[in-house]
Amino acid sequence: MLRKARVSDVKVIHGMINVAAGKGEMLPRSLMDIYHSLRDFYIYYDEGKEQVAGICAMNIIWENLAEIRSLCVEETYRQKGIARNLVEACISEAITLGLFRVFTLTYKKELFAKLGFREVDRATLPEKIWADCFRCSKYPDYCDETAMIMEL
Repeated sequence: MLRKARVSDVKVIHGMINVAAGKGEMLPRSLMDIYHSLRDFYIYYDEGKEQVAGICAMNIIWENLAEIRSLCVEETYRQKGIARNLVEACISEAITLGLFRVFTLTYKKELFAKLGFREVDRATLPEKIWADCFRCSKYPDYCDETAMIMEL
């Protein structure tokens, strides 16, 4: 079941993000950061197993730009369309809010390409997006994420 995140999901979201960060798949985030951005998150919840299977967030960057971030699907749930459903929910919300440019910094280039994103040079994105990057040990010389954008 796809739904908006709840306060009761914060610790699970935090755990999923930080496990993925430990594998080098994304940046770690604090509990406080997740509480502050909870409204950005969608959850894919497996009711049968009473488990969060996937998470994704849509963060408003500016008047005409949103970011898809923190996409994570538990290993046992991958290849089942959950990531696609989560990203599409975020895109739908961006459109509802009147945001027609959506970008991501990702290691999952193929997934986002299938969804209609195209690769762009990071330098074409506004400096505002780099706030999280400054905290990354890979910034600026070793960033290996791909910048991708979708213009709706």
